[in-house]
Formats: sequence, C-alpha cells, structure tokens
Amino acid sequence: MPERLGPPLEEPLFARLAIIGLGLIGSSIARGVKARRLAGAVVAVDRDEAVLDRVRALGLADEATADVAAGTAGADGVVLCIPLGAYGDVARRMTLAPGAVVSDVGSVKGSAIAQMQPHLPPGTALVPAHPVAGTEHSGPDAGFATLFHNRWCILTPPDGTDAAAIARIRAFWEALGSNVEIMDAGHHDLVLAITSHVPHLIAFNIVATAEDLETVTQSEVIKFSAGGFRDFTRIAASDPTMWRDVFLHNKDAVLEMLGRFNEDLAALARAIRWSDGEALFNLFARTRDIRRGIISSGQETPEPDFGRRRDDGA
Repeated sequence: MPERLGPPLEEPLFARLAIIGLGLIGSSIARGVKARRLAGAVVAVDRDEAVLDRVRALGLADEATADVAAGTAGADGVVLCIPLGAYGDVARRMTLAPGAVVSDVGSVKGSAIAQMQPHLPPGTALVPAHPVAGTEHSGPDAGFATLFHNRWCILTPPDGTDAAAIARIRAFWEALGSNVEIMDAGHHDLVLAITSHVPHLIAFNIVATAEDLETVTQSEVIKFSAGGFRDFTRIAASDPTMWRDVFLHNKDAVLEMLGRFNEDLAALARAIRWSDGEALFNLFARTRDIRRGIISSGQETPEPDFGRRRDDGA
C-alpha cells in the first residue's frame, strides 16, 4: 500500500486550526494538514522559541506564537500535542469561541478528559484522540506527513459529546491516513497500558539494567547488542518527559497490567528453572501467532529490521 496522502480537500475541515506543541506528532500533523488543505490557516503554538524558529523556517504554519491565548483565539479547531502533565494549564489559558472543537494526541485519555473538560466554555466540544503512531525521534524536523498512514487513531469522546464534532475529528484523522475507532476512555487506557505503556516501561528498565551491570562494560553492551536489545534501546530512546507523564497519569491501569505481567514472568521463570520445555515451547508458539497477526493486519512488515530505514540508505 503506497504511503502517500490523498489530494487536497475542496473545502477545509477547519477555518483556523491551532496546533499546540510542534514536536514529532505536532509537526507531522502540520505537514499533513498543509498537504491535504485540512485547514484554511494553521497556527503553531509552542513555548520554545527555538522550535518556533524551526517551524517558521520549515513553513509548517501560517502563524507561530508562544502565546496560547493568542494562538487559539478565533480557532475552530485545537489539537494539543504536549506532555500530559501540561494539559490542565494549557486548557485554562486557551481562548475558545463557541463551536470550537478541542482534541489532543495523548496516550492516556481519562486524564486528558479530566484535565481539559473543566476549562472548556459552553458551546465547545472535546473529542480526545490518540494516534497510535510515532518514532523515537522528536522535534519539528522529525515529523513527516505520512506518519499516520494506515495506523489506528482512537477517539474517546465523553458521553454527550456533539455528534457533529466527533464526525469532524474522525474526518480529520481519516484525511491524515488513519484508521479510526471510537472507544471508552477507561477501556482505552487499559488497552494501551498493555500494548504500549508496560512494554515501554520494560524497555526502559532492561536498558537501565544493562547499563548497571558491573560485569559488563558499556562498550560491550553497544558492541554486542543483538536484535532484541537493539529494539529495546529504540523504544527506550523515547521522549522522557512524555513517558514520565504517561506513567503518572495512567498509574492504575499500568500497575494492574504490571501485576499480571509479574505473575506471568514468575510462571516463565519456574518453567526455565524446572526445564519445562513443553511450557516454554507452547508460550513461544502462542506469542509468535500474535506477531503474525500484527503483520497480517497491516500494522507491521515482515521485512528485516521491521522495515525501518537504515541511515546508510541500504
């Protein structure tokens, strides 16, 4: 399937779209919005002046400002692409007109709703979103318009949300190439705890463990890294501020999944200790089927190194 966006829309979905936070996700959204003309005007809002300078140099937005109130004034669409811990403060400072639709890209939806909803004025709508896409890179230069191509985007609108606002955000993400599903916020947070948050926590911990080993030098860890460890380091290279906030804001679901993981890990250790080859084989066969299912669903590729581009262009 070609990784390219469709043609520009005849009528933009938003007259004025404010994107708050121009890192990997925010800058990818900006590029996709520009490519498909999803908004009449794009306003970039970021507290880092160096980021705003790059946004201007790259032509990612029609306007760029560090002022949340000024950047959201007159916008009929707002997308927060910032760490979860900043949602409440930013929502409080937004200037929203009736009819505006507010969304986000965070991976914890219960907290997103709890932080933003109290600050939204009457006549506006909140449609949280979570595009399940990304790379280990960050910053406005890391983004690309096809980041969301054939990836899932989960919407978690609170009960009673205006149906037209939901349809608008669905159309927005579909125009960026995403497959869209609507889900309860609490269920989303539980699902993502096991499919994303706990795997990241394990990756952070394994890489830290390797660094702490007294009998293995750092040069040996780097020199002899096998495929599995290399993939852990790729995950562990993710933005530390973002992931700190994920674990603080989804602690209940993460701790629940960690409890299940620890029980299963104890069973695996027991099988190894008692040389239970049948139990090990059955487990590995089941997990291989999961991998094959991910590939067959189009969410990954069987190519070497999972299809990731190599720096040498090979």
